[in-house]
Amino acid sequence: MKQWLQYVKPYRLYFILGPLCMIVEVIGEVLMPRYLAMIINHAAGEGVGYSAGVTVMMIVTALMMMIGGVGGAYFGAKASVNFAADLREDVYRKIQGFSFANIDRFSTGSLVTRATNDVTQVQNFVNMLLRMALRSPGMLIGGVIMAVNLRPDLAVILAVSIPLMLISIGSIIAKGFSRFSTVQTKIDGLNSTVQENITNVRVVKSFVREDHEQQKFRKANGDLRNANMRALKIMIYIGPIVTLFMNLTVLTVLWFGGNRVVAGDMPYGDLSAFITYVTQILTSLMMVTMMLMTSSRALASAKRIKEVLNEQSDLNDLNAACTDKTVERGDIEFKNVTFRYYKDSQDCVLNNINLTIRGGSTVGIIGSTGCGKTTLVSMIPRFYDPDEGEVLVDGINVKDYSLYHLREGVGMVLQKNVLFSGTIEENLRWGNGDATEEELRQAAANAQADKFIDSFTQGYQTDLDQGGTNVSGGQKQRLCIARALLKKPKILILDDSTSAVDTATEAHIRKAFAQELQDTTKIIIAQRIGSVIEADQIIVMDNGTVTGVGTHDSLLANNVEYQEIYYSQTEKKEG
Repeated sequence: MKQWLQYVKPYRLYFILGPLCMIVEVIGEVLMPRYLAMIINHAAGEGVGYSAGVTVMMIVTALMMMIGGVGGAYFGAKASVNFAADLREDVYRKIQGFSFANIDRFSTGSLVTRATNDVTQVQNFVNMLLRMALRSPGMLIGGVIMAVNLRPDLAVILAVSIPLMLISIGSIIAKGFSRFSTVQTKIDGLNSTVQENITNVRVVKSFVREDHEQQKFRKANGDLRNANMRALKIMIYIGPIVTLFMNLTVLTVLWFGGNRVVAGDMPYGDLSAFITYVTQILTSLMMVTMMLMTSSRALASAKRIKEVLNEQSDLNDLNAACTDKTVERGDIEFKNVTFRYYKDSQDCVLNNINLTIRGGSTVGIIGSTGCGKTTLVSMIPRFYDPDEGEVLVDGINVKDYSLYHLREGVGMVLQKNVLFSGTIEENLRWGNGDATEEELRQAAANAQADKFIDSFTQGYQTDLDQGGTNVSGGQKQRLCIARALLKKPKILILDDSTSAVDTATEAHIRKAFAQELQDTTKIIIAQRIGSVIEADQIIVMDNGTVTGVGTHDSLLANNVEYQEIYYSQTEKKEG
């Protein structure tokens, strides 16, 4: 409960005023039938003046009810919207702190659902709670008090009908809770399908797989529809059951009350008021059940949100010993590093890696697909932590740096180049938001991106679509390299980031690196021998192990794996 109260405290005034306004409306609801009974019972004997006086009281009460109803709705909306906004922000901030492993555990689609749909479900419940939590019970209690005070003998009917109605509705809601949890899970699946399809729409079209993707969507959509129907099927009985009990109770009251009116033991006005109170009581019960029905879905969503908020990232600064330390030289050392993606698996992605990389040097990493090259370099900025061994930067374990200072010192261009919607300049400034225009242009020139940027009509103000889909693969790679260079990192990691660039352009990029980044440690993961042939040190990997370290000449003379890669590529080139 304490976890949710933190979102209430900043807006406690709204949380207090909303229910108070609803109480004003409830008091009016309870008084109105009594006023009406007074007019019916006494108007003929008391005269016009009496009726006019009661009418004035009814008008004043109606105005107070209007003020209370509008105020309750307004403050309820203010409270719930702000509550949800703060909650959504905390969920998003928590997700931003997740490691790759944390994200893998939830899946991207599920996290999107939890930050959007689930928060909205909780928001709707909070809004309803503020408007109904006091109004419905207040109307129920007030109605029961007034009914008992008016006709205690007829109130016995309510003592029978209310418990029976609550038992019936409670059993329905209990069954509905688990079904709404299933609905939210199916929304996760649908979101994942849509996100994957839209993100990779070009691949879908190039393989003419629209029909296949439509079938996947149809299945996910059908699963959600069926889950929704299963949840709603049980809930649709609530309305008819409430109506049935309401009508049976009114009929019973009419039967017994009507006999008393005919016998002269009860005024017409009292019977009319009592029936109104019966309707109010049962209506308030229906509103309570509606609130409970909404709560069943909201509680399922709240549970899913708490799972995100309570998830502990396996990468944090809690035990960091050098939180103020920054990367200065770019020296890197791997000591007996072993890593598994699945911790209960016997197969290692990296197996007992020992490497030393001198600061300012250029290092190439080459090997077959899936041999662990990307995983190895992901240990440096702590995207993953090793299961065994340690990774040192400037002689300090990466776990002892703050994540901010460590990652500030490392620039990384990933295999999958990602650009964001916005201008080219805005994307480049991800590397350094305070960079001057001259620094911006120099980084673009070093990445061989300046010429094609200048060829655009809007230049650096050219708008990019989400994911950079309106530029070519090679242009996207060069923009990503420029963005990393603008960061001026002490360690620059290029993960197969020139694969879509022609060899001449790649040579110019390597030349710029050698001239402009002499003090930066440059790690180049590549499939092409030509990308790493001039490196100070080349690391050869195979099946999660390092099989060779040296220069091009020494590896070509002594390393079998390197020889195979070299000759396979040079033979293809000659052929």
